[in-house]
Amino acid sequence: MVVGEVPESVDLLVVGGGPGGYVAAIRAAQLGRSVVLVDRDGEAGLGGVCLNVGCIPSKALIEVADAAHMMSRLTPAGLTAQGTVDLSTWQAWRRDLVNGLKDGIRGLLRSVNVTVQAGELRFTRPNQAVVATPEGTARYYEFTDVVIATGSRPAPLPGLVPDGRQILDSTGLLDLTEIPKRLVVVGGGYIGLELGTAFAKLGAHVTIVEAASHLLPTMDAALVRPVLARLRQLDITVLTETLAEDFDGAALRVRSRDSVQHIKADVVLVAVGRVPNTDQLGLDKLGVTPDSRGYLAVADDRRLNRHVAAIGDVTPGPALAHKASAEALVAVAALSGQRVAFQPQAIPAIVFSDPEIASAGLTESQARAEGIDPLVATFPLAASGRAATLGEKQGFVQLIADNDTKAVLGVHMVGPRASELIGQGVVAIEMGATLDDVVGVILPHPTLSEQFTEVAHLAQGYPIHVPLPRRSSSR
Repeated sequence: MVVGEVPESVDLLVVGGGPGGYVAAIRAAQLGRSVVLVDRDGEAGLGGVCLNVGCIPSKALIEVADAAHMMSRLTPAGLTAQGTVDLSTWQAWRRDLVNGLKDGIRGLLRSVNVTVQAGELRFTRPNQAVVATPEGTARYYEFTDVVIATGSRPAPLPGLVPDGRQILDSTGLLDLTEIPKRLVVVGGGYIGLELGTAFAKLGAHVTIVEAASHLLPTMDAALVRPVLARLRQLDITVLTETLAEDFDGAALRVRSRDSVQHIKADVVLVAVGRVPNTDQLGLDKLGVTPDSRGYLAVADDRRLNRHVAAIGDVTPGPALAHKASAEALVAVAALSGQRVAFQPQAIPAIVFSDPEIASAGLTESQARAEGIDPLVATFPLAASGRAATLGEKQGFVQLIADNDTKAVLGVHMVGPRASELIGQGVVAIEMGATLDDVVGVILPHPTLSEQFTEVAHLAQGYPIHVPLPRRSSSR
């Protein structure tokens, strides 16, 4: 701090304006605390990667690609229109969409008197920080508590450094104004799969290269199979157990166990994961040390010590916006003197693939690992009348229950709008619902939501719209 410079005192300093940071700022202000939120891009960065260059823009593109593709899929039903997408027009629509949502966050922060400061922050003492502003000045803050919510960035891949032209990360791909003829996606996780599928529907020839033995390696293989079937229908080439090495501007060199290939590409998307943004903050001044991968190991209340909390992508666990927002409420409560803990029974994970995948709670193998005798029931999408009207047959809903107590432990699904339907399962798991509770609910017909009660009836051994199969149990 410059001699004579008086720091601004604040109760809570929030570092990062993403879905964890801005939620923490709002809740702390609601509890009567003075709050300054520091984001590298200031108000322009509100919403973080998710709103500005991640979740929202990518889902907007997926929605448009799905609509265009649906027109061709419903040709047998009499639909004759052909959908084409102008990416330049879409970009303008996307900007309006993002700015509108960002204006909403800005208004919420202002309504509770949260100050938003733009610039790069670095801690200088256990209770002080300096912000290098875009104007070239320095702002100094003295705080009682701090929430670190700086998010993550795309993981680098040696030999394939994004150049803003042909080698792109997800942000760069979403900035394209023309659809590439040939797109190679390096990384078969959710980002690569979602964007690769969308661009295939928009007309690109897509190849996905994955180092693991199968796509979505963290997902149960049964959930991925219907997605693989759809990829084949879209003529998407999938290369597993294959490493991407370098790109010469015309072709990507990849190496598998037995061969080396050169895949022609106009654009290469590098989507091999993300790394936490913890390396430029001066965390040592807070007495905090990230682990070898850059993550901050927090306690159940999301604190690192009495006055420092961390949430979102900088902490271990799934890098999900909804996890960060939920952690924010716990962290602020803990820093405000409440005894709280972040101990969810189910954090839903979603892949906006085609069909969509959604998963919450325990899988069958996880239940067995915990010494639980699992009762497993699977209801096929093909038995849903509403799915039939959508022209969808690939998919299912699987329910995992405790065979002794009949409590719902997990819900996993693949099919249209699974992202919207998984909420039913999350609520059931968190509330400790039993199979009797679920079958006692009346859901509207004809809807996809009916699958939830249908699978519960099946688990009880009295299915309505499918024949009775053998139950899956360890006993």
